[in-house]
Amino acid sequence: MVPDHLAVSGETLEEATAFAEDALGIRMQPGGEHDVFFTHNTLLGLCDGLYLEAIAINPAAPSPGRPRWFDLDTFSGPARLTNWICRTDDMVAELKDLPAGMGDIVHLSRGDLRWMMAVPESGRLPFDNCAPALIQWQTARHPAQRLTPSGVRLRRLTVMHPQADDLRLMLQNSLADDRIAIETGAQGLLAEFDTPAGARVLGQ
Repeated sequence: MVPDHLAVSGETLEEATAFAEDALGIRMQPGGEHDVFFTHNTLLGLCDGLYLEAIAINPAAPSPGRPRWFDLDTFSGPARLTNWICRTDDMVAELKDLPAGMGDIVHLSRGDLRWMMAVPESGRLPFDNCAPALIQWQTARHPAQRLTPSGVRLRRLTVMHPQADDLRLMLQNSLADDRIAIETGAQGLLAEFDTPAGARVLGQ
């Protein structure tokens, strides 16, 4: 697996978008609506084939009848960086090699985009949402390639959790990326970026 994108959650999409824009000094682009989980988003194309997503529950959509991804049903408080998402070319094999709790495969689409996500039944990922969500794209052109280049590059993502050693052990055979640091500490994510205006930080 390799890093695919980062997610900023908010009680509203406006709050999530404003938080990301204020932190990075860059305008987010329009995204769209998601069926199945009934959320919506805005997007920012990053360097190296990554992107940033601001996401929230879509108040105009019906209830999904199941917990939403990224544990959005229990989200409250200020907008913040809540999730990191990793891409795999073989979701079935990846899940077999990881402990239970990473989620069941859900097939999703938006426009001409098709993808699979591993979503836990509860909506909450292991290690208090600090484990990465898994995605497998089923479209020839990755979404990041459709976004306007922003000149923003991820320098480092620090994943903090009291059980960091266990999380690191879980991922040691699946993920190798020098930009990802898993450290012992209070639960949370902190992303450091290089932007056209200099170094910026996105976190709690």
